[in-house]
Amino acid sequence: MNLSLYNTLTNREEEFIPLNADTVNMYCCGITVYDYCHLGHARTCITWDVVRRYLEWRGYKVNYIQNFTDIDDKILNRARQENTTMEAVSERFIEAYFEDMTQLNVKPANAYPRATHTLDGIKKLIWELEQKGYAYETEGDVYYSVEKFKDYGKLSGRKLEDLQTGASGRVNQSEGVKQKPFDFALWKSAKPDEPSFDSPWGKGRPGWHIECSAMVREMLGETIDIHVGGNDLIFPHHENEIAQSEAVTGKPLSRYWLHNGMVKVDGEKMSKSLGNFVTIRDLLAKYDPMAMRIFILQANYRKPLDFTQDAMEGVTKGWHTLAEGLLFGVKYREKLNLTRESQFTIIKSVQEDFCQAIDRDFNFASGLAILFELAKELVKEANILTHEGKTTRSSQELGDKWHTLVTLAQVLGLEANYEEKEPVSLSITEEEIETLIQQRLEARKAKNYQEGDRIRDLLKEKGVTLIDAPGGVTKWHR
Repeated sequence: MNLSLYNTLTNREEEFIPLNADTVNMYCCGITVYDYCHLGHARTCITWDVVRRYLEWRGYKVNYIQNFTDIDDKILNRARQENTTMEAVSERFIEAYFEDMTQLNVKPANAYPRATHTLDGIKKLIWELEQKGYAYETEGDVYYSVEKFKDYGKLSGRKLEDLQTGASGRVNQSEGVKQKPFDFALWKSAKPDEPSFDSPWGKGRPGWHIECSAMVREMLGETIDIHVGGNDLIFPHHENEIAQSEAVTGKPLSRYWLHNGMVKVDGEKMSKSLGNFVTIRDLLAKYDPMAMRIFILQANYRKPLDFTQDAMEGVTKGWHTLAEGLLFGVKYREKLNLTRESQFTIIKSVQEDFCQAIDRDFNFASGLAILFELAKELVKEANILTHEGKTTRSSQELGDKWHTLVTLAQVLGLEANYEEKEPVSLSITEEEIETLIQQRLEARKAKNYQEGDRIRDLLKEKGVTLIDAPGGVTKWHR
């Protein structure tokens, strides 16, 4: 069976055929770095991490690019609140992003382009749109003329007559003189006391949408295989990316557009105003990162996902079962007379079932079900071994089952810790930890982030991990 996926552009499931037989160029719209990542970001990053892992396991070389938006009103507002710079805010939350993703076992992208590093490409693309008649300048602002692009709306299904004022993206606090209300900003002229960059149209900064178009072209070329992101980006962001890029190149920006569904909390849309805004750091202080992955992978990636405490308790129990299975070959190596040189083979029938499940538009839930069945079989044998000292299966058969489980679980990024850790040094007391945390808090309040990082690294050397939660609260564990 060939891999099929649901293409938002055509609203149907299609066989996946990359431009080059053995290579996949894949772009993910990343985060705007003005705050800690939340549960919705976790779903997006884990979903596309597993898609990438699966494609690589199937034999493709995947060029996976994920951007950082580091020019944005939200970043600027945060910088003003903290009396610092957009660059300082961006760097802090980019670092926090990597800390979160490391815990969630999300593989690093091949590259992380930033808007601030792509300004030449952005300005070049805007200039080309001007030359082709798709963009116009007014009072130092540059806008995209939506009416000029005849295919506008082909991704989202929106029609021009239905569009309302305000589709210009994130840099729209004081719109200039636009020819049409649905035209959107490519370049915004500098406002007093705001960071700005030189351009042929005067000092200013790029609009949100043009950033991704430029980064895709610079990193992966004019046409890519897969463009992914949350379904809240379909309109206007991805629609505008298409309009910008295809107007210049005359080629499809991406052959396949994939979008993950949103996350709710107890049935409500997640938002700070409702008080149900959940950061990844909050979650990792309570739940195992692998339980988080299972929670996200157990649902159809395109559908809404409801986060509840009951759901997390359920997947935590499931992870305990799966982890027992993943550790089977280590815990019972001696009883099974296994050595580190023992040779195991993957069970072909299980591998085929796993592939057939996931080949149907990345049906990770069915793939998980196969893993749980394997894990339950191994846990059952482990109980027999523990109580009776023998098994009902040969060591080779059990070794093959364990090897198959470990291999397929890694495709989903699910890994148990096989290493026996050295005992954590207790050379630092809880009182000393709390004192250092308070010193770090004071340093950060004084905008001395270098000192704050030094204290964090010092604690890390002593086996203490810090987790910064909302409200200025710092939690820790050894």
